[in-house]
Amino acid sequence: MLSDHAVSILIFAGIDIIMALSFYLPASAGQLSAGQGGFMALGAYTAAYLTTQHGAAFPLALGAGALIGGIVGLAVGFPALRLRGLYLILVTFGFGEMVRVFFLNATVVGGPAGLGGIPPSTTIYHVYALLAVLVYFFARVSRSRMGRAFAALRDDEVAAEAMGVSATHVKLVAFAVGGAIAGLGGALYAHYTLYIDPEAFGVGRSLFIMLYAVFGGLGSFWGAVSGAAILSVLPELLRWVKDWREIIYGLLVLVTMIVRPQGLIGARAASRG
Repeated sequence: MLSDHAVSILIFAGIDIIMALSFYLPASAGQLSAGQGGFMALGAYTAAYLTTQHGAAFPLALGAGALIGGIVGLAVGFPALRLRGLYLILVTFGFGEMVRVFFLNATVVGGPAGLGGIPPSTTIYHVYALLAVLVYFFARVSRSRMGRAFAALRDDEVAAEAMGVSATHVKLVAFAVGGAIAGLGGALYAHYTLYIDPEAFGVGRSLFIMLYAVFGGLGSFWGAVSGAAILSVLPELLRWVKDWREIIYGLLVLVTMIVRPQGLIGARAASRG
């Protein structure tokens, strides 16, 4: 039997993997989003509000969190259609901060004091069952026509459109589904921590989500899975070094990215798998 501490580590690692996958999906179409923390906040607050204020069932709250994340992801996708690279990162970063400030001033969900009293519904079985479904989904998508369209847009948008790929459709799908996955991750997070506040979903959250996926490698969804799994558990493995933990953590990430700038799992390794 696993200890409560080990279960907690595994649950947070699973949620981090889900969030890394939410970043990977639009990134696989060449759309780098620095606003996944905002989508996560939308899912977390939506689900928590439904269960605390209206007594909604946990599965319904999860679905609502994913739905709101997907709808807002679709809305954010429209102004992002003509943006790439740094400009897109700045726009999505602004979106994430806008969501944080919105909840900071939303007294109906606690404002700066946060929202507590959330029922303890998330279990390790919920997290890893949903993660298994997502891995299956990504495995199917990566071999589908849509997956090839994502890869074509990421490599060369002009060439992809010349081959008949609808950049508008593909980008909107990527943002919407990525937002839905992040909303799902936020709902799971809220019903495990039992308390949420706007600062939990600030820029630091979005940057760590990006780091997980980039560290693992953007050539395959397995990169996001491996990167999030390693980096979310690594602080616990380094606990014995105490005050040096954050320095060693940063050095390990830095050295790995210098040695393997393509990430732990490159596109070639993924294709062989």
